[in-house]
Amino acid sequence: MTVPVPEPLLRIEGLTAGYGGAVAVDGLSLSLAAGEAVALLGANGAGKSTLLKAILGLVPLRGGGLWLDGEAITTLTPEKRVRRGLGYVPEGRRVFPGMSVRDNLEVASPLGRAARADDLERVFALFPDLAGKAAERAWRLSGGQQQMLAVGRALMGRPRLLLLDEPSLGLSPKLAGEVFGAVRSIAAAGTTVLVAEQSAARALAATGRAVLMRLGRIVHDGPADRLPEDALREAFLGG
Repeated sequence: MTVPVPEPLLRIEGLTAGYGGAVAVDGLSLSLAAGEAVALLGANGAGKSTLLKAILGLVPLRGGGLWLDGEAITTLTPEKRVRRGLGYVPEGRRVFPGMSVRDNLEVASPLGRAARADDLERVFALFPDLAGKAAERAWRLSGGQQQMLAVGRALMGRPRLLLLDEPSLGLSPKLAGEVFGAVRSIAAAGTTVLVAEQSAARALAATGRAVLMRLGRIVHDGPADRLPEDALREAFLGG
């Protein structure tokens, strides 16, 4: 008896994207299963951020297609992709500085009051540092707390796939460790996570799979705990 292969949560086929005359992602194909935590690694300029933005629809595609849970999303607007189950935390956090922590979170929820309150409690349980600062303006938070707030805000939309762009950028080792600890918890709760990072060690410790990019293409894809050193070296330094 043949066991059917489950449809991947996200399927990317031949995706090409870039800016102006430059190609940043070049014919890339990738699939993510439901509940996976995947580290997207590579040097600055490898195409990691462009890939995340292309998945969300923030950069125009020059070729290829995307499917979320078997449904084509290639032509959908970013807003419609979010409603289909995508969540995104951009590089640099970009919280609303003049709003309170609570308001930053609640404004991202499309749900009613009761469901929104439940999600708020889940975010505060995931990031206890935020719970005691619910009434604080976001600009008063530390960089690490702002990163936690940005992740929490994305979770308020109940995404099936969470895209994180350089979440440890500018953070102390302690705070970066807390953020990546949350990545593990988010994936364990069933949300697929794709995290783009230059800090390979932290990302690999928090994920089960490593995808290495170089010059807009995937040069390695395999288990995070068995990543060959030469593959990592090639992704960051060339081979």
